[in-house]
Amino acid sequence: MVDRSFADMSLAELYDGLNPWGAGDDFCLDLVMSARAVLDVGCGTGKLLHRARHEGHDGRLTGLDPAAAMLVQARRREPGVEWVLGELRTTTWRGEFGLVVMTGHAFQVLVQDEELRFALRAVRDALAPGGRFVFETRNPAARAWESWTPDRARRFTGPDGGVVRVWHEVEGVPVADRVTFTETFEGGRWAQPQVSRSTLRFLDCAALSGFLAGAGLAVVEQYGDWERGPLTPASPEIITVARPTH
Repeated sequence: MVDRSFADMSLAELYDGLNPWGAGDDFCLDLVMSARAVLDVGCGTGKLLHRARHEGHDGRLTGLDPAAAMLVQARRREPGVEWVLGELRTTTWRGEFGLVVMTGHAFQVLVQDEELRFALRAVRDALAPGGRFVFETRNPAARAWESWTPDRARRFTGPDGGVVRVWHEVEGVPVADRVTFTETFEGGRWAQPQVSRSTLRFLDCAALSGFLAGAGLAVVEQYGDWERGPLTPASPEIITVARPTH
């Protein structure tokens, strides 16, 4: 099921304001520009592939997302990209892409073992020989969820000019490697706060390598930040580049 923050049009319209272009986008854009055919899994509002097309990428760019509200914005933004509504479970590609990316911590929404295994097999099938799969997940050792508290609310101006206040709150304590939290939107066009509930999975390097290996993928590079710094317990991210093993 798609989280309400992505499925509800009034909330999806806030995504780019909450997630402006940053260092992670620059990192991925360089990779996209060097590949002739790219699949962006969980492409959201399409800002990465839009920028690539705007900067001269003339190859195949395909964005996949299960949230229709997000793809509405992607299609408005860049009609010159192939936007596909669906998931890796509902689509099939065979050796068509030199690069598959998952940005915005989309990898972490794959909460159950079987859905993660299926998704990784689908990524492996979609990759051409020598292709790369690039994604990031928050480093569980850094315990980012401990800062997801109401007192760290953000304020910004929505597309309609109204001021919106947004905050996160973790429900209970993490269970195994899963964290459930709410995201609350207040102000703007709403008379009452709007609440979206999500669960994310925080896998460490060993678990990531195991799942990748099971799908025929192997880690070839791994970084702890977008400047390609080494991965340490304090690193905020686990940025992984993987290739097919055969």
